[in-house]
Amino acid sequence: MRVLVTGGAGYIGSHTLVELLGQAHEVCVLDNYDNSSPEVLNRVRQLSNGQLTDYVGDVRDGSMLDQVMAEFKPDVVIHFAGLKAVGDSMTNPLGYYDVNVRGTLQLLSAMDRHNVRRVIFSSSATVYGEPEYLPYDEAHPTNPTSVYGRTKLVAEQIITDWSRTHDDACAVLLRYFNPVGAHASARMGEHPDGVPNNLMPYIAQVAVGKREALQVFGDDYDTPDGTGLRDYIHVVDLARAHVAAVDYSKRQTGAQVFNVGTGQSYSVHDMVKAFRTASGQPIPCVIKPRRAGDIAAMQANAARANVEMGWKATHDLNDMARSTWDWQSKNPDGYDSAS
Repeated sequence: MRVLVTGGAGYIGSHTLVELLGQAHEVCVLDNYDNSSPEVLNRVRQLSNGQLTDYVGDVRDGSMLDQVMAEFKPDVVIHFAGLKAVGDSMTNPLGYYDVNVRGTLQLLSAMDRHNVRRVIFSSSATVYGEPEYLPYDEAHPTNPTSVYGRTKLVAEQIITDWSRTHDDACAVLLRYFNPVGAHASARMGEHPDGVPNNLMPYIAQVAVGKREALQVFGDDYDTPDGTGLRDYIHVVDLARAHVAAVDYSKRQTGAQVFNVGTGQSYSVHDMVKAFRTASGQPIPCVIKPRRAGDIAAMQANAARANVEMGWKATHDLNDMARSTWDWQSKNPDGYDSAS
């Protein structure tokens, strides 16, 4: 199939490109590189013999979307492009609504103009909010506690409403839990712009000496060790979920929601311990106040994705920590390191 990937140079997007190309899909990337590097696509091409086309542009630019769709003629779109930091969203709400919601509106409008009827959406488990029960299943009420989560939920609702206007449309809404890890080649991994907003890249930067200590935001949660519990999923498993979603979209219509997680949850201290083992580094920690928008615990029930898409996570916590350390130690400056 011909797959257009918005935000394809990002962390999850780039790993998904490798998996798509490995399955002989033809792939086109649209990215403005606001939070990624053009070097990513060089490395994707080195790791794959597939056909990869790329455009530099913003998903909010309707004329650019028209150009890409007219020239590439996609069968399906995977929509990653967006802003993704919970804390940042609380101080920059308008920016998050502009990119995450308006970008989705522009994309769907362009898809309509070019008769593209399949979309895979990069959503988030943050749409659930404070758990009424765990693990979350797809029927759990949605009540996000952050602006980021609200923008994802609004985008989901827009895509769902769009899908109802076309009998042949299929929208697959993937609610991610917490992606970590890196490609086995150590040529691709997470490359945050500035101070990392996510736990694992921050730990990795402490381990290579780029930062003095890990900031742990809150150690007074109602959890076994007081730190937040999260369901961490290896980025390669997450990328493979997108390939499964593309295949699923060929045989289904309507909007379908799937959790993408492992069903296991680990605390911040669990993650630090695993990374100390993988890296042999001490990883000093400093306790900080809780961040606005964070919750105590998240855990996925991913049974629906296992059954209906035929997808299941296969990497464990040791894989996540070891691959992250391999990437960070060989690329201390991420994609700015010597290739």
